[in-house]
Amino acid sequence: MLDSTAEPFTADLPPDEFLAAAMQWHFSPSTGSPYWVKRAAELDFNPLTDVRTWDDLDLFPDVGEEWRDLSVDALVPAGISREGWDFQVFDSGGTTGRPKRIVESRSRRNGVHWVSDVLAEHRFPGEGGGHWLHIGPSGPHIVGRSIGILAHLRGTFCHYLDFDPRWVKSIAKQGRTDEVRRYVKHILAQAEDVLTTQPVSVMFATPPVLEALAADPRLLDLVQRKVRGIIWAGTSVSPETLRAFEQEVFPDAAVVGLYGNTMMGIAPQRPRETADESCVFVPFHPFSRVRVVDPEKPDTEIAYGERGQVKVSLVSRDLFLPWTLERDAVVRIPPAGRYPQDGLADVQPLNAAGSAPAVEGVY
Repeated sequence: MLDSTAEPFTADLPPDEFLAAAMQWHFSPSTGSPYWVKRAAELDFNPLTDVRTWDDLDLFPDVGEEWRDLSVDALVPAGISREGWDFQVFDSGGTTGRPKRIVESRSRRNGVHWVSDVLAEHRFPGEGGGHWLHIGPSGPHIVGRSIGILAHLRGTFCHYLDFDPRWVKSIAKQGRTDEVRRYVKHILAQAEDVLTTQPVSVMFATPPVLEALAADPRLLDLVQRKVRGIIWAGTSVSPETLRAFEQEVFPDAAVVGLYGNTMMGIAPQRPRETADESCVFVPFHPFSRVRVVDPEKPDTEIAYGERGQVKVSLVSRDLFLPWTLERDAVVRIPPAGRYPQDGLADVQPLNAAGSAPAVEGVY
């Protein structure tokens, strides 16, 4: 029986060796998942011999839609034994239709450890000094667990204030804006209770929740006095609003963004190279990759500084996802510093020609 803790391919491998090892893991019957071992027989190429570079992943079809109906048992690699088995299942947000589902054992948690290192570069609050408050979805979404792990790494508690983003999107699409406002007030009332009674120093919230919080003088004063680190994620935010959060609304807190989704994992904001640099997100190298492509020609990558559609690929011990298109539009940014991958800036919902505007809700 194979060791369930062994890493079949690690970040220090050269790119081509990394990918070749990943193909051997995911497409060999002794280690691969039932889904990919069966799917390989339907492909017109052999992943074990024909995939050697990241560009070769273009040979695969986009399988994302299949994962809306697939039993997640079929995604578990055979190489990970039942001894010490700790897989969990998580859903995508369902913005583009019925949710997709993934399985995760350890790979996403490794990514959270890396995010913690990036937060340290932002001089984000470290060990001790207060609790964390997560104002956002928990299960079946993966973000709540990730924030809890970050708090755990700093040796402190994480308070969870759950909400249902799918419900809010549903009522927002129906034009029931009064109900959306009441729902946000319900969230803020719970947040005030935790902030009043607990020593919270770090808070996770989405931009719509932060804007609503900033409009409540009593709650804003409470946050400004107690909170020294704010992580935001989940919806888009304009550069002007983000600058206001950083410089005017929460001037005494480190404000750091996270971008990501269930399919690709977390891409934290990299530390700014210059004071006027925009918020730039970086995926977890080399396991998660993002291309920014022309929405009309999704096989064509756009130039730096241009806006295009997000296309993601995930290659980890737990899961293999070849290139699949996501709902977001971003600006492609060149690599910088110790971050070897392209950066992503100004994340916005992708509004395809002739389609209704995307509804983000509160997450």
